[in-house]
Amino acid sequence: MVYSASYPIGIIKYQDPTYFFSKQLRWFLIGSIVFIINSILPYRLYGKLSPLFVMLSIMLLLLVLIPGIGVERNNSQRWIQLGIFVIQPSEAVKLLMAIYFAYIYAKKQTYLHDFNRGVLPPLFVLGSVFLLVLKQPDLGTATSILLTCGIILLCSGVRKIHLFILGSSALVGVSFFAITAPYRLRRLMSFLNPFDDPLGDGYQLIQSFYAIESGGVLGRGLGNSIQKLGYLPEAHTDFIMAVILEELGIFGLLFVTILYLFIMLRGVSTARKHTNAFPKLLAIGLTFQIMIQVIFNLGAVSGLLPITGITLPFISYGGSSLVFMLFSAGILVNLSSSEKVTTGRSPH
Repeated sequence: MVYSASYPIGIIKYQDPTYFFSKQLRWFLIGSIVFIINSILPYRLYGKLSPLFVMLSIMLLLLVLIPGIGVERNNSQRWIQLGIFVIQPSEAVKLLMAIYFAYIYAKKQTYLHDFNRGVLPPLFVLGSVFLLVLKQPDLGTATSILLTCGIILLCSGVRKIHLFILGSSALVGVSFFAITAPYRLRRLMSFLNPFDDPLGDGYQLIQSFYAIESGGVLGRGLGNSIQKLGYLPEAHTDFIMAVILEELGIFGLLFVTILYLFIMLRGVSTARKHTNAFPKLLAIGLTFQIMIQVIFNLGAVSGLLPITGITLPFISYGGSSLVFMLFSAGILVNLSSSEKVTTGRSPH
């Protein structure tokens, strides 16, 4: 699908129809090695390294904002140039924060009832990461990190009153940042009624609607999308599902949805079978990290949620996203294969 959705823009921009496909293939090969390694390494190692992961996360997010190091695209500074590779640190931070939160709240099980001692300290780290990602600016990714960590917190056994306070505060904070920035407010308004500005902020969503409507039930056939021929922006990245629907129809959507549901059910099942708090919370965090991105992306493509710029896991073009999704998948496979030998010993 990356090849099908990207070959027109590959020809126009680079005179090479396989330009994006070839780059994605290289990232897939790197990601596959990462997947295999993480499916074998002891998952407890990640918990022990989680403090280092936090420092690494903050360092990467700070580097992105430094002129000359951070790479700017489409009015956003979210990438770092490393030789021939351009990486998006926030993709790594999503994973690293999930590991950190799973480990730290597994350690705090005996005093989670104490808000100041058990719940509050890691939230300062989360708040710092949220603000650094927001500075790029990338409210969608910042919100997805917040939600993933929130789900880990929810499953850790924190008192309901504390969850209510934190959830309410997070909702107010995200809403404030969403409506106080003019371009974010325009995105929100265009999501509610894209036809008010069909050649401006509503253009991308309208073209997505055309692609979905054109595909119907059976689709136009693999490779036969019209919208990818310069009409639909980001057809191979954020809006690749619109191309899938146009070419493969509703059955394409059903096939992809079933695959994601399998990941979710298997991840939740893995978490339930572990007795140790760390692998349980880690499985939950990584599973819903994937599913939150799926919901954000499909919601944006269908007009049910604002456009956030979040890619479709494992499918959209994007090397950083693919590699770190395969990193997460490798850990999930590791947790799944070790669920039968888990003991009730403390994670630390």
